[in-house]
Amino acid sequence: MMHRFKTLKDHVYDYIAEQILLGKLQPEEKINENAVCKELSISRTPVREALIQLASEGILDNVPRKGFVVKNMTEKEAQELYTIIGHLDGLSAALACPSLTDKEFTDMEFYIDSMELAINVRNYGMYLTQQKAFHQIYIDKCGNDTLIEYIERLKNKFLKRVYIDDPMGKTAEILKDTNAEHRELLRLLKEGKGSEASRYLSEIHWASKNAHFDLMTVNN
Repeated sequence: MMHRFKTLKDHVYDYIAEQILLGKLQPEEKINENAVCKELSISRTPVREALIQLASEGILDNVPRKGFVVKNMTEKEAQELYTIIGHLDGLSAALACPSLTDKEFTDMEFYIDSMELAINVRNYGMYLTQQKAFHQIYIDKCGNDTLIEYIERLKNKFLKRVYIDDPMGKTAEILKDTNAEHRELLRLLKEGKGSEASRYLSEIHWASKNAHFDLMTVNN
């Protein structure tokens, strides 16, 4: 499947989203436009265009006399997005199921094992990265570029959050349960049960994220 050509604005968008994911840009932190221009060796115009788009999608705030800053997300906003993403993610799984290959199943198994390792060593940044890669495999195979892009834009709203490493180990315990859900999803896809996989994502996997929102906090 062919994806649309990425413009300079798209590359800036992806770069800023990645910086938020890695915790290098934190909630309420101002985006240094000059630093982005220098890092990517580009002019200010595509940087401004990307910042405006990120703000229009609720990932950044455009604060008067301050500029663009990383936006905080409320619990209500997160719950609403989880519900929407759950249904869209489920749709992508159902569409992709008939065309998934053995290699892609093997790759998904690898990401599940990588998430397990990340949980065991309390490396939640790695967990988030591997989790995204796991879901992206079937999303990219759904055959609907508009759906792929829309899911990506919605998920980017969560990039500014990281998991708390609590001393009681509650986070690790819940993430292990979540990763068990990944294994169940993979089983359904391997068995060609696209409709069941879709319902599992929307009614169980993403619904459980609503219940565990308290384990997410701004990275500051």
